[in-house]
Amino acid sequence: MAMNSKSDALLPITLTDPPSRAQEKLFNGSAMTKGGAYAAISYMICAVFLVMFNKAALSSYNFPCANVITLCQMISSSCFLYALRRLNLISFSTNEPVAALTDTSKTSVPIKTLVNTSPLSLTYLLYMLASMESVRGVNVPMYTTLRRTTVVFTMMLEYILVRQRYTRPILGSVALILVGAFVAGAGDLSFDSYGYTVVLLSNIATAVYLTTIARIGKSSGLNSFGLMWCNGVLCAPILLMWIIFQNDVQMTMNFPYLLSPGFLGVLVMSCILAFFLNYTVFLNTTLNSALTQTICGNMKDFFTVALGWVIFGGLAFDLVNVFGQLLGFIGSVMYAYFKLIGK
Repeated sequence: MAMNSKSDALLPITLTDPPSRAQEKLFNGSAMTKGGAYAAISYMICAVFLVMFNKAALSSYNFPCANVITLCQMISSSCFLYALRRLNLISFSTNEPVAALTDTSKTSVPIKTLVNTSPLSLTYLLYMLASMESVRGVNVPMYTTLRRTTVVFTMMLEYILVRQRYTRPILGSVALILVGAFVAGAGDLSFDSYGYTVVLLSNIATAVYLTTIARIGKSSGLNSFGLMWCNGVLCAPILLMWIIFQNDVQMTMNFPYLLSPGFLGVLVMSCILAFFLNYTVFLNTTLNSALTQTICGNMKDFFTVALGWVIFGGLAFDLVNVFGQLLGFIGSVMYAYFKLIGK
């Protein structure tokens, strides 16, 4: 009876639990499973709100240290994972039996596994730092528009690494996304060369990170929680040393709103959302693909743009810009449709 209660307490969110539900097709003829669809939708919801809270901390409160927020997110995620593992609610391995979860001493992963996943962790650190800095320099509508070009870098890397080929409908939808990004950029009256450059670097880092997940994540023997744990354990010390070197600690202590309830609330929500976002990124990439994860990022942009325009502003209304963003959104919808019907 005790074993049954333990089993019922497990979160049904590892990559292989339960395989019948995760691998069940969304509908007849669909190329996407139900588990993949749930992962994609969950990612989009988390991503929209995380951008809002990060933008609020960096722009509305003018917090000067984006790396400190990133470190807080990493430490919070590691603490969440440790607590869930100690409570026997999750495992870190895809093939870890339920009975093994009763051994609370297994709250980590082997050193050899950490070494094998270190390339993923390093790309994760670059991805996090570039993404956080890119939010600061560009208004929310243009940030989401420029981020759509990530799909091109992802397709290039997938072709180079695994010789992945795509059908004409998929290529056509991606081309429309790219055209929309260029059109919207041409209509941005608040052009900032530094901000655009950082977003471009963020796109490259994102593409490398997603393709690394697809390669290492499926061969490491770890599920999404295990990969997140490795990222936190390996990246947090490196980022802490960088923060100390950059004198961000002193800047943070001198920040006038450091103990403000509003700022602390934004920071806490950012950490919570970052945990769920990282999990859904792993889940979506492993259940679907790196390209699908990138397109999901484009799909959620419609809601991010709308909320960012209303809450933060920063972009004058321009028909060219609106038309470009509309083209990008239509391209994302087309990709999702072709993916669902299996073309």
